[in-house]
Amino acid sequence: MFYALFQEKFQLLDILSVILYNSLYDVKVLKHKSFKAENSNDDQRYGRDSVADGQIQKEKGRGKMAVKILLLIVFFAIMIGVGFYSRKNATNVNDFVLGGRGVGPWLTAFAFGTSYFSSVVFVGYAGQFGWKYGLASTWIGLGNAFIGSLLAWLVLGRRTRVMTQKLDAKTMPEFFGKRYDSKALRLAGSVIAFVFLVPYTASIYNGLSRLFGMAFDIDYKVCIIVMALLTAVYVIVGGYMATALNDFIQGIIMLIGICAVIGAVLNGKGGFLNAIKELSVIPADDVAVPALQGGQGLFASFFGPDPLNLLGVVILTSLGTWGLPQMVHKFYAIKDEKAVKTGTVVSTFFAIIISGGCYFLGGFGRLFDCAAIYKEDGSVAYDTIVPQMLSTLPDILIGIVIVLVLSASMSTLSSLVLTSSSTLTLDFIKESVVKNMSDKTQLVVMRVLVAGFIILSVVLALNPPTFIAQLMGISWGALAGAFLAPFMYGLYSKNITKAAVWASYIVGVGITVSNMFLKFIASPINAGAITMIVGLIVVPVVSLITPKMNKEYVEEIFTCYDETVVVHKTKSLE
Repeated sequence: MFYALFQEKFQLLDILSVILYNSLYDVKVLKHKSFKAENSNDDQRYGRDSVADGQIQKEKGRGKMAVKILLLIVFFAIMIGVGFYSRKNATNVNDFVLGGRGVGPWLTAFAFGTSYFSSVVFVGYAGQFGWKYGLASTWIGLGNAFIGSLLAWLVLGRRTRVMTQKLDAKTMPEFFGKRYDSKALRLAGSVIAFVFLVPYTASIYNGLSRLFGMAFDIDYKVCIIVMALLTAVYVIVGGYMATALNDFIQGIIMLIGICAVIGAVLNGKGGFLNAIKELSVIPADDVAVPALQGGQGLFASFFGPDPLNLLGVVILTSLGTWGLPQMVHKFYAIKDEKAVKTGTVVSTFFAIIISGGCYFLGGFGRLFDCAAIYKEDGSVAYDTIVPQMLSTLPDILIGIVIVLVLSASMSTLSSLVLTSSSTLTLDFIKESVVKNMSDKTQLVVMRVLVAGFIILSVVLALNPPTFIAQLMGISWGALAGAFLAPFMYGLYSKNITKAAVWASYIVGVGITVSNMFLKFIASPINAGAITMIVGLIVVPVVSLITPKMNKEYVEEIFTCYDETVVVHKTKSLE
């Protein structure tokens, strides 16, 4: 019944192509190039006049637009094709949610990386923090690579894979429920995950719309709806395996695209050294530290004009991933412990190039200071900085950028909706509403919830906040603040108590929500970082003063880390 909605998949592509093709006749000219004749007699020789020249330029514009549209159609066709190809690997709950726990290291590493870096990073964070900290914002990207990826895989990868298999846990709330022997913790965790994943998802659409508007002059609502529909199709049909395969393809596109974009942008400023020189003479008139205001060279310095707040950003965007359900979920699905080692290396290099590249690019944002990046009240519209940097690129590169950001956005979106739908189905509905759900029924419910979750996020995205980094900061702060400490400690320590997990939930959600209204911490980024740190302190402290869990129950769980080696004697050892 549900598949009937998608059996006309090729019709969807036709509709999409019509929408995009119609934009050919309503092109917004973003950059102007003067058209000059080689000599004064050109017009006479070729019979040209101003009307003819205008028509020629119009035809050229249509041709360039057609190239970009073609790239999009090919990209969308591949994504949907992979979804239907993976349909055979989504026939039961374990396959739909985890890919049968048989996903290889390269697919897992790329899935981790592409879920990590979305349009929020490329457009929102790179623009905002590049403007504030200059080239020092590159530290954020390196922090993402070495703390958010390398250290996350080393600390969490193996233990998460082994313990979740022991507990037969498919989601983070289910892990909490079984690890701490509490259905209430599982239910509460599912509600927290669902509520705060919605704004996270909404932030992705907004970043994407900025670039679509620059390249095609397509309405913001059209961008959101088309992207949501396409993602829904391949997630609903193919489940986790479809997202993993598409993430791999999208990751390759991101690697190629970011390198090409950085090279083109710097070349447009006379090369790397010349861009550094121009950046170094820009006065720091609007920095947060009063003593540094008006100084030169700060935006090209090693630690930038505001090292303390920069550190807060590094902590939130790097350490925060350790507690995000959609990120940790990748460790559940990896094939085996050996694959974790390969995945660690691949994921780290991917993050260095993608995240390091994004923030490095954003660090040159002040070189593109112009009226277009300012709001009516005179404040900087951070989400417009990166699109402004890209607006001068050749049309083919702009097309690549669009596909790049689409790749980053759709991979993150697919991961989010799959995580949310599986969490709500397995941890809430199955546990408290319909307790005797068959495997087939669970699949249907999850697919319906994927659609519902996307619709809800679209509704929120149609009325976005001032800038998209706000949404990301709120979501990361609440989720990581609530989940990071009890999840990480739960993998290593036998002494963590149920009360400590509840305390972490309260701290994570409480600080985040109260700060939204009271504003006792000015930056949502810093609020998120503080929330995580508080959680890491609160959990072990509360565990010391609250009743311990049943010792035998906990010991049985931790037997998963015991390695038993069986040696078969084939000949005498003498």
